Parts: sequence; structure tokens; C-alpha cells
Amino acid sequence: MTALLTRSPGGAGPGTERTRQPPSDREAALLGTPMPGDRVRALVVTFVLTAIAGIVRLQNLGVPTDKGTPVFDEKHYVPQAWQMLRNGGYEDNYGYELVVHPPLAKQLIAIGEWLFGYNGWGWRFSAAVAGMLIVLLTIRIARRLTRSTLLGAVAGVLVICDGVLHLQSRMGMLDIFIALFVLAAFGTLLMDREQVRQRLAVAVREGWVGETPFGPKLGFRWWRFGTGVLLGLATAIKWSGMYWVLAFGLLCVIFDVTARKAAGVARPWAGMLRRDLAPALWSIGAVAVLAYLSTWWAWFASETATDRNYTEINGVADGPFGFVPAALRSLVLYTFNVLDFHESLATPDGDPHPWESKPWTWPMGLRPMLYSYASGETTTGCGESECVRATMLVGTPAMWWLALPVLGWGLWRSIFRADWRYAAVLVGYAAGLLPWFVNLDRQMYFFYATPMAPFLILGLTLVLGQILGTARSGFERRGTGLLVVALYVGLVVANFVWLWPILNGDAITMDRWQAELWLPSWR
Repeated sequence: MTALLTRSPGGAGPGTERTRQPPSDREAALLGTPMPGDRVRALVVTFVLTAIAGIVRLQNLGVPTDKGTPVFDEKHYVPQAWQMLRNGGYEDNYGYELVVHPPLAKQLIAIGEWLFGYNGWGWRFSAAVAGMLIVLLTIRIARRLTRSTLLGAVAGVLVICDGVLHLQSRMGMLDIFIALFVLAAFGTLLMDREQVRQRLAVAVREGWVGETPFGPKLGFRWWRFGTGVLLGLATAIKWSGMYWVLAFGLLCVIFDVTARKAAGVARPWAGMLRRDLAPALWSIGAVAVLAYLSTWWAWFASETATDRNYTEINGVADGPFGFVPAALRSLVLYTFNVLDFHESLATPDGDPHPWESKPWTWPMGLRPMLYSYASGETTTGCGESECVRATMLVGTPAMWWLALPVLGWGLWRSIFRADWRYAAVLVGYAAGLLPWFVNLDRQMYFFYATPMAPFLILGLTLVLGQILGTARSGFERRGTGLLVVALYVGLVVANFVWLWPILNGDAITMDRWQAELWLPSWR
């Protein structure tokens, strides 16, 4: 590294070539452990595992169907995606208002329908691609968190073998897409953290980090801008994406404070408030809103989309917001109506949905969901007279049943060892779980936990990294750690293979079906 930044009147700018000196303690604290030098091997590992994920996700993708039609909640989103394909990007739904989510995921589903037609392959293809990208991103993020290509590969195997991410990658539903964009936003936020620390390390090396008590300006941060775009797209899948806008926005400014503190800035909190807060509000807040609105392009361009002319048709008075274009006011009112629908979607007394679950059951996957089920004389292929073909959303127990210990260990490491990696993963996980405790009367289902799955796997990978140890741990310690990690990964793979029939709708005997249901709450 020879090209360093130097102070300039407007902040950091390009400097001159110079000989690299050993880093000072502050510079070393900012830069942390360097990335491993095996970039080519890491890329090969990433693409090989992503290809394996593609084979696993895409095999027999058109099964199951309900006599050629979608199953479970696919019945809502798949026809709406087909409407978008027919209408040029928007739904109309004249007969009833059941358009209860933003458009982006349905537009993505429509791409697969355009490529393969209105069939299982068509309405599930985009979800399968999203599932493959989640594998790729998790490998790269885990490698960056742990500075280990081996642990990145371990994380990739765990993602491939997670039942929740596997089945959601094979359904024409929305949640795999929000998991993708949230995970991508987490990755760009980590890259922004590293970029900020690299810029501050330059200021430390060149001796002008303390020219003001607030520290230097950090320049434009494209990774943070990308985080805002991705979070806006996550919100354009489901409005629950807003939870991560708030969580990652808070995480970003905490990263900035700790970076300034590590650089020796005299007033790191004041420096964050003065230098970083307003740009963060713009990059993660305003940019997210603009990215979200951009996904409604077809709705704005139409005249017949659902509630496109809500203000005019319902005679809504302009009021103090009369300066806002009527189309935008219609979108806001339409959004509030749908949010009210979601908030009032309460569980009827004495008549709950048979597969409803509450958020305290999600970390361990105690109440999975049955997406499809067929048995009887017409169901064949298992070698016996009575067969079962079922698909059930269930998290691989070898991972999900460890959620509480992993979360507890991560919290301990975050508080008592100031391990920012665990803290960051916990923030991503908690943003997918804690907000659902606010309104427990509302109907909720286990598939809402889909975006939590990559963060659980990242947390597990961090724990496995500690078990594995480092090269400095000694040969015997490292060998024992490697054995434990290998045995655990093998257990996860074996567990996934056992669940395979009920994740893919394969024909199995009735006895095997009963053996797949490990807990009474799975029935």
C-alpha cells in the first residue's frame, strides 16, 4: 500500500507515493487483521459453493404444485406477478384489494414467469436465483468477518443446508428477496466500516487526524450510499424492511464513533454528530426512501393500478399537503390503508390459523409451516401403497436449535469483549425478530423469520471460528478445533439430507413422514 491520502482544505485527498512504514498502534487498531492473501482460492471456493447451491435449489424446481397451480401463499403473489407481466409492471386487482405488499418482489417473480411461462419453474426461478446469491454473499461476508477463507466456506455450506433458506428459495413468495437485500446491505455496511477506518488510518499516519477535536471529514462514502439503496429495495419487498433501515442506520453511526475513538479523535461522539450524522441520514434514510419510491415506477406511470387515483376518487381534501403531487399522496394513503390492514390482521379468538406462530418460537423453529401435503391412492412413488408428498418450512435443527446459545454467547462477547463482529450480527438478527413482539395479537408465521437465517449462520460461523482457533493456537489445539468444526458441519449436512424429502415434496412412506416430525409442535 503506497498511495496514501493526505490532508487538503476540503478533507482527505490523494497524496504522493512514499515508502510504507510499519503501522502505529492506532493505525493497526483501525486496520485490524488484514484479509487473507488467497484471493484466487477464495473466489474458486465461492463460485464452486454457489454452483452447488444452484444445483440444490434448481433441481425439480417445478414441484410441488396444486394440480398445476401455485401452493400456499404463492397463490397471492404468483398471479399478481403475472398481472405485472401483462400490465407492464403493476397490479390492477379490480375485484378486491389484496395487493398488500410493495411491488419489487412480484416484479422479480415476473422475470422468471417471462422466461419460463406460468408454471412452477417460471414463478420460482427468481427466488432460486436469490437463494444462490444469498449463499455467495454469506461466504464473502463470513470471510470478511473472520479473515478466513475456510470459515467463509463453512458458512456457505451451512447456508446451503438450511431448510428455511432452501425451501424459501423454491417458493414464489416474497421473503427470500427481503433476506437477499438485507444481507447485501449488511455486506456493504461492513465494507463502509472498513473504508472509513482505512481513511482514518491515513490521517493517523500523516499526523493530521487531531487537527480538530472532531476528527477529519471522511469524504463521500459509496458503500454507505449502496447500503441505503439496498435497504430501500428491501423495504420495497415488504415494509418490514424499515426495521433494518433503522437498525443499520444506528449501527453505521456507532461504527463511525468507534472508528473516530480508535483514531484518537478527542471528541468522537461530537465528531460523529458533526461530521457523520447528517450524511448518514441522507445516505441510509433519504436514499432508502428514493430507492423505495423508484420501485413504484409502473404504478406512477399507470392510470389503472390499485388505488392509483385514490385521492381523486375518494375526494380527499388537499389540506396542508396540497403541494405534494396527487399521485404521491395517493401512494401514501394507499400505504396507510394496507398497513392498517396488516395491523388489524389479528388472530380470531378460538380460531387461530393452524400454522400460526409467535416470534418467541422462531429462533429455534419450534412451529414450522406446512406448505403442501398430498397422500392417498393418487400419491405414488415411495414403493408402498400409501405415500406422502409434503413440503414443510423447517429450519435445520442442527443449526436452529443452537440459536439461543449462539445469541447468548454473542451478547456476552459484544458486551464484555467488545467484539464488534458479534454485535453487528446480533443487530441484523434482532431487527428481524424484536419488532414483531410489539403487536402479538397480529397473525404471524414462521416464514417471517427467513431474513434472520443468514445472521444466525454468520453467528454460528463466528463461534466455529473461535472453536477452530488460529495458526498461533498451536498444532494440537488447531487440529482439535478443526475436527470439532468438521464433525459439526457433517452433522448439519446429515440433518439436511434427512429433511430433504419434506423440503422438496418427494414421495415418502407414511412411517417416514411420521419420523420427519421430530416435535409435537411440528404436527
